[in-house]
Amino acid sequence: MTDKNHTVGVIGLGIMGRRMITNLVKHSRFTNPCAWDPNPQACADALAETPELSILDDADGVIGTADLVYIATPPLWHRDYAERTMAVGKPVYSEKPLGVDVAQSRALVAALEDSGTPNIVNFIQAASHAVTLTKERIDSGALGEIVGVDIIVHFTRWPRDWQADADWLRFRDQGGYTREVLSHFLYVTQRLLGPATLLSSSPVYQDDPALCETHISAALNCDGVPVSVLGSSGGAGPDRVEMTVWGSRRSHRLHDWFDLQSSDGGDWQQELAAVKDTRGQAFGLQLDNVAAWVEGRDHILPSARDALAVQELVEAMLAGG
Repeated sequence: MTDKNHTVGVIGLGIMGRRMITNLVKHSRFTNPCAWDPNPQACADALAETPELSILDDADGVIGTADLVYIATPPLWHRDYAERTMAVGKPVYSEKPLGVDVAQSRALVAALEDSGTPNIVNFIQAASHAVTLTKERIDSGALGEIVGVDIIVHFTRWPRDWQADADWLRFRDQGGYTREVLSHFLYVTQRLLGPATLLSSSPVYQDDPALCETHISAALNCDGVPVSVLGSSGGAGPDRVEMTVWGSRRSHRLHDWFDLQSSDGGDWQQELAAVKDTRGQAFGLQLDNVAAWVEGRDHILPSARDALAVQELVEAMLAGG
């Protein structure tokens, strides 16, 4: 293992870009990052949060300066910045999805692989303790036979209040919670159980054809395991984000992204009660794996090809059928 600290270049300073920066500066393997966003206010907000951040003149300056490039723009520009990063031989660390067109994303994955460009995609639960423990217990047989998976999300408002600056999230071409939220759980499902096949899907869209889905229900199959997906937005009440893996001996429920409960038939019991901040722990574990990836060591983060499999599934769900 090298003692070198790595400089991450961040392109895009919305919520995800700034959240990544605040975690990078706390991590021992990374130096202060450099960044750029076309919006001067986004740059000012990032500097206010992280004064040690270096704001550069343009995206190419970030790509040329950094050891690896994290792409946190809206999806429409993911492919462009990935290709520009690949062209100068730098590792690509992208937000999902890879783009807004499945055929173009397939071409991007092929180009990344043909060029030998190291690549990972930021599914935020990839290295979390909750997912790792669930995977270990499935593989060991501790949960018994996996008889089903239920994924349920509900949002009183979409986009959520803290996403107000990301207006693209409300539109059908790039946004919607199926791409933004359900994709994370579809990745986790395939990591735990293998490739998923879409059996049926019923999305419900708003009257304005430019706007994203309000409801979706879908049925999938993972090597014989039935997976149900249910999403909705609107209506008073708390948001809900959870995934339950039903086992014949014990079941696991991932809720609020990073928390884990289990049951052997009785009430749900907290599995990670000793961890005061499961979200903070998950970000730390994610960056531990980013460091391992860029140093050529073993890691558990998804590749662009893994992200492509999720994108193909998501777009098929949104198309219905």
